Amino acid sequence: MKLTIVGCSGSFPGPASPASCYLVTANDGVRDWRILLDLGNGSLGALQRYMDLRDIDAVLLTHLHPDHCMDLCGLHVAVHWDPAGWNRDRIIVWGPQDTANRMATAYGLPSDPGMHEDFEFRHWTSGEEVSIGPFTVTPYPVRHPAEEAYALRVEAAGVDADGNSVVRTLAYSGDTDSCEGLEEAARNSDVFLCEAAFHEGRDDAIEGVHLTGKRAGEAAAAANARRLLLTHLPVWNDATVSVAEARETYAGDLAVAVAGVSYDVGSPFTLPLAMNPGVLPAG
Repeated sequence: MKLTIVGCSGSFPGPASPASCYLVTANDGVRDWRILLDLGNGSLGALQRYMDLRDIDAVLLTHLHPDHCMDLCGLHVAVHWDPAGWNRDRIIVWGPQDTANRMATAYGLPSDPGMHEDFEFRHWTSGEEVSIGPFTVTPYPVRHPAEEAYALRVEAAGVDADGNSVVRTLAYSGDTDSCEGLEEAARNSDVFLCEAAFHEGRDDAIEGVHLTGKRAGEAAAAANARRLLLTHLPVWNDATVSVAEARETYAGDLAVAVAGVSYDVGSPFTLPLAMNPGVLPAG
């Protein structure tokens, strides 16, 4: 399973990255499958550097704040108005129950048909597994000021260094403060892609919105996550501060997500420090 960081800027696009969007790829023995974890504002353009939009197998939305879903409006245009014709099935969109209505409202469309001609909208049920090609995805409710907000656990079969079959697990926090659902999603994960939008001493008194690096580290440690990849850092955050906070509470492999970088979910973070100043040795 491969994770590509399409966008990781927290709360709004930054000069070096769109808002949240993560491309996850795995092969089922026949072909590569591609799913998107969130499709925040600014991400649709960058996504086309890594794949043809026609090859999207599903879009998985954690919640309905614009920095996690708004470029679904642009994808609607790409599907609906392609002069050559889309010539593919409707794209499956998993998300909160109100996703279809919210997207129609955002684009100024009537709810019927809204975007239903282009997307097949499906709704998360807490703890209920969803199968998409080689992927098994499980949503867990988390703490964030949205009507529905989820962390996602993504599992897919893989092969280890010795050629043995294994199941690789990527956990994605979405947006959340510390909670049981976050730890359940990340339990024994190979990579825990976790937001760290807040800083200790500046935002840590704010409850139920975002994690600090320290809180992200605490969740990773409690979940026994093998690797922690911090993401959703706003442009005003210092990544080195987020890493230092996380290192206070988490001793495993640690890095900061960088737009345009791909990670093998089954392998340690090995980028040179010059390429990713957020990478620190364990311990």
